[in-house]
Amino acid sequence: MGNITAHIVTDALRNTVDPEIGINIVDLGLIYNVAVSEGKDIDLQITMTSPMCPVTSIILADVQLRLEKLDGVGKVNVDLVWDPAWTPEMITEEARLGLQ
Repeated sequence: MGNITAHIVTDALRNTVDPEIGINIVDLGLIYNVAVSEGKDIDLQITMTSPMCPVTSIILADVQLRLEKLDGVGKVNVDLVWDPAWTPEMITEEARLGLQ
């Protein structure tokens, strides 16, 4: 397979859904940064809707597994960050419409 790209990573993460909200983590705006080096190693910055999010470990485990299953992937580093703090304005317009 060809190189891993940020687009491939983002597409894979659209299958990870926040179980409390029912929206994927990409459309929720939880993905802050995707960096791919050497076409295979992934560094990802992700946040949660709150530092007290009860499903943080579930989401992080799902993200790690999904990325490790990508064809041709090398190292996967998932970094949980809190800056900037997540706000509801980070939700995509499409996902917002789904919440109504």
